[in-house]
Amino acid sequence: MADPFVVVGGDAAGLSAASKYARENPDGDVVVFEKGRWVSYAHCGTPYYVKGEVDNLTDLLSLSPEDAADRGIDLRREHEVVDVDTDAQTVVVVGDGERFEQPYSDLLVATGAHAVTDPIPGSDRKMAFTMHGLDSAAAVRAALSPAGEEWVDTDIEYVDADLVQRYTDRDPPDRVAVVGGGYVGVEMAEAFRAHGLETHVFQRSSHLLPPFGDAVCERVADHLREQGVTLHLNTAVSELDGGDSVEAVIHEDGRVPVDLALVGIGIAPNTQLLSDTPVELGESGAVAVDDYGRTNLDGVYAAGDCAEARHAVTGESTWVPLGLTANRAGRAIGQTVAGDPEPVGDVAGTAVVKAFELECGRVGFVHEGAASDAGFDPVSVSIDAGSRSGYYPDGDETTVTLTADRESGRVLGGSIVGRDRAAIRIDTLATALESDLTVAELERLDLAYAPPFSPVWDPILVAAKVLRGTLE
Repeated sequence: MADPFVVVGGDAAGLSAASKYARENPDGDVVVFEKGRWVSYAHCGTPYYVKGEVDNLTDLLSLSPEDAADRGIDLRREHEVVDVDTDAQTVVVVGDGERFEQPYSDLLVATGAHAVTDPIPGSDRKMAFTMHGLDSAAAVRAALSPAGEEWVDTDIEYVDADLVQRYTDRDPPDRVAVVGGGYVGVEMAEAFRAHGLETHVFQRSSHLLPPFGDAVCERVADHLREQGVTLHLNTAVSELDGGDSVEAVIHEDGRVPVDLALVGIGIAPNTQLLSDTPVELGESGAVAVDDYGRTNLDGVYAAGDCAEARHAVTGESTWVPLGLTANRAGRAIGQTVAGDPEPVGDVAGTAVVKAFELECGRVGFVHEGAASDAGFDPVSVSIDAGSRSGYYPDGDETTVTLTADRESGRVLGGSIVGRDRAAIRIDTLATALESDLTVAELERLDLAYAPPFSPVWDPILVAAKVLRGTLE
């Protein structure tokens, strides 16, 4: 093999890049090194696997190793890249009981991110979990199963059978704690309640889902309480107490006995591999890249949860570790390396999350304080509007928050929450941000109307109408 295109990491960004490169340059060679067993899986589906809405772990695979081989990709699982020499253009790989050097023509670092558990002592006890990766999901689902009953198929080639077995023979929990009220925390609270468990959510700030803004946060908190979740807001967890296993959550105001704890307080980019190289990191701690995913070194790229991207509103570098960002950037880099340069695209932090029956979405700047820090003079409004024509059944009140710059009228961001197709409406705002629309231009969009789908004035248009009046 001539010096191939080498990809470090076999998930969204890595295999998207390898697939696109192989398709565009069928005579070229591409090698993907993945230190684990799992590749190309839907991380965002793991809470729904734990809940039981997804039956099998393998249902979450997007691309199997066999599929990768069929595409002409030399995929090597359980091969860890432990060093990079950018001068010699080689990587050092450990796998199959040996250590070897692999030369490269171009290199993509797509090492992802890892779950953060610091600074919470006791996070390493049994029955304390994070939700980052399919083995984590398998372990939590095994822990919820009745003793002796295997809810996880340990015959799956990729699954860590020893980890799963560690929890299969234990009695399932009655009381669980979720530490962190972000995406993972809210989704896992729903999963635990689906199993009939007494569920406590601890959040150190005053709101769940802080990036979504106050209007969303307040509705979500009320709804979780309606679903039987006990919320501990403004409550910092100091320790997961216990002996061999977790027995209680210790916080500043007391102690809550639990049988299982799920820590979801955030993630951090995996950039340790580059620590002894000249590759530059951005202010976020993720790898700094240009519009094409290139680092400061020729022939070295980065994408996915370990890399920054350009923000669609500010034009500055930011770190937004989300699924589409990784897949899109990887695909673009694969095309670029194949010889046809393609930008990785801007990001606006567009995100949606399901909180039991509520759908939540956000994009750009929701909080006025963050918009002010970015140099804007923000103005925001929050409105309530029906999701369908008032006379048509099954509609729901939809809350939209919209933020714009006072001087230019440019849309800066917004959020939405409701029970009836609320989340997907955030894509209208995401498009407005990418197109630099003003509030007046947003209000004039020709959005579809029919009673089963929307009122004449879609909730997004209502928010734009009200905000435009405020600006004027």
